[in-house]
Amino acid sequence: MRTRRLRKEVPHLEITAFINLIVVLVPFLLSTAVFTRLAVMDLQLPAQQSAVDQLKVDNLQLEIVIRKDALEVGDRVGGLIQRIDIKGAEHDVQALQQLMVMVKGKFPTQREATLLAEPDTSYDQLVQVMDAVRGTVTPQGKQLVRAELFPNISVGDAPVRGAAAPVNTANTANPAKGRS
Repeated sequence: MRTRRLRKEVPHLEITAFINLIVVLVPFLLSTAVFTRLAVMDLQLPAQQSAVDQLKVDNLQLEIVIRKDALEVGDRVGGLIQRIDIKGAEHDVQALQQLMVMVKGKFPTQREATLLAEPDTSYDQLVQVMDAVRGTVTPQGKQLVRAELFPNISVGDAPVRGAAAPVNTANTANPAKGRS
């Protein structure tokens, strides 16, 4: 008996539907893609100050410290200028900007400021304070006029507030008991 072999043709890949899908999908994805624009702001770290630089009384070394409960504006050499307490749940950046305008009026050539933030400061708070320190926009007639305040901002960590010394409760009842 003779066996007959069936000739099996190799099936061809049908990719027409796939190509049609790609032709439709690629323009759709390109048209709906979101292209982001990145804004880069140059920041410098605070410079190490020598003792000679700190002796210059006429030179303002502006520092803004972002605390949980307030904004502390001061001069590194002269001390605290003003403390702006928190207003509601957010820092009062309008009052900070008004203070920066007054400081800029007294030191018109000064362009540097140091921004010191506590570790738990949110990014949004940091940016709002930076914007208030860098410049201001004031309406004059029908136009908005931009004024530059302190555009060269250095960012750093805020100094830790002085913590109270721990109390030794073992010897508080009888102070002489712990002495030998």
